[in-house]
Amino acid sequence: MTPARIGVFLHDRRVTVAALTGRDRLEHFVVEEAEDLARTLAAELRTRGLASGRLRVGLDRRLAVVKAIELPRADGVDVARMIGFDLERHVPFPPDNTRFDWIELPSSPAEPRRVLAVATEGRTVERPLALLAGARRRPATLTVACHGLTALLAGALPTRHAIWAHRHDGVADLLFLDGRTLLTSRQVAAADAAELAQQIRRSLPVVHWSGTDDVWLSGDDAAAWRIELSASLGVPVPAPPYAAPFHSLIAMLPADNQGAGLLALAVAAGPRSPALNLLPGPARPWTPSRAQLVTARTVAVTALLGVSLALVHVIRIERYVGRVTAEIRRLEPEAKAVDSLTDELGRKRRVLAALTAAEDGRVQALPMLRELTETLPAGAWLQSLVMDRQGVELTGQADNASTLIPLLEASSRLERVEFTSPVTKTQNKEQFRIRAAWEVPHHQIPHLQTPHPTLSPEGRVRGPAGKGR
Repeated sequence: MTPARIGVFLHDRRVTVAALTGRDRLEHFVVEEAEDLARTLAAELRTRGLASGRLRVGLDRRLAVVKAIELPRADGVDVARMIGFDLERHVPFPPDNTRFDWIELPSSPAEPRRVLAVATEGRTVERPLALLAGARRRPATLTVACHGLTALLAGALPTRHAIWAHRHDGVADLLFLDGRTLLTSRQVAAADAAELAQQIRRSLPVVHWSGTDDVWLSGDDAAAWRIELSASLGVPVPAPPYAAPFHSLIAMLPADNQGAGLLALAVAAGPRSPALNLLPGPARPWTPSRAQLVTARTVAVTALLGVSLALVHVIRIERYVGRVTAEIRRLEPEAKAVDSLTDELGRKRRVLAALTAAEDGRVQALPMLRELTETLPAGAWLQSLVMDRQGVELTGQADNASTLIPLLEASSRLERVEFTSPVTKTQNKEQFRIRAAWEVPHHQIPHLQTPHPTLSPEGRVRGPAGKGR
């Protein structure tokens, strides 16, 4: 939440407080003369929930000297020191006990430099600071209260000479404005509208005016005095052209305290760093300078650009990854189909390699099985049959295992038939394991069809290996 902006107007032994606590929300109260003014002020602030934040303090115009001073134009001079020297002629207190601030007024290069200086005595500054210290609060600004009235004006005002008369506590503060620019101010005593009109005419030479474009009146009994003042001056005297947001706030001020209440509201609505601030430097809250603000803004813009660039880069990468992911999902069924075809092709290649290896090895498994089926007796049966390029190994049972050796020797495909382990007796059967080699090298194993037999010189029939049949 935005902290409240609290304006305090000090006049005589009274304190008028106006606090802006939100949009169209105003807290207003008056602390009359009390034995312990600081403690009473602190209690009132706590009661209204205003126990935090700095206070903006406005002094009565009669406590300050406001003077427009002309200085020679020179480069590289300390303007503040020149003003301090010149103020010795205008203030009724010692120069070393003077607290002042100044602003430069508009002027052409051919004219002397014009400044508006506000000066007050040191103890005049110390009193409100002591009051705030007793209330355990810190000051934000210390200004002349009537100078803050310009903060209530509309932003776009024509460049016209205007005099703003503001009545409070039986006196009138006169502000001399060029548009929104404050040229100087005075406080005058006026018992009636005619006397106020006379004081306004006497004040015109202070700003070197022969007349004025506008006269405004505000404060105590302003509605009743406007008619008489207009008749005395011979010009219309309306209310000041307040900015729109302040119309409802001004209407909230009590009718019996319009003058002091409006000054407290103006102090609260003023800028954080007013142009004419009498608060000592060590007591002022830290506010960034123009150069610091420019540097901070440059750093912020640079950081924002860096973050934006990084964000754009991240967004581009995310979009690219999204497109790649969508493309992967689109191609995923086709990729799985290709993987399935690759696996099927691998299996077929392995089968083909096995068939090729069997063909290259010339291991004729089916013819060999058929021959064994025809050769082995009915009382023999095989448990396992292993064929490779070197030969064949048979494991099984038979009624008489030894009769199997000659039968297998007689085969046209086998030779060197022998038992690879002792024959054992099992359930009226003999357990055997026989190993036989191919009759010729494995790459020359004959097909199932054998060549035509030939006759030997003795008239015997010979097989393909020269054996007698």
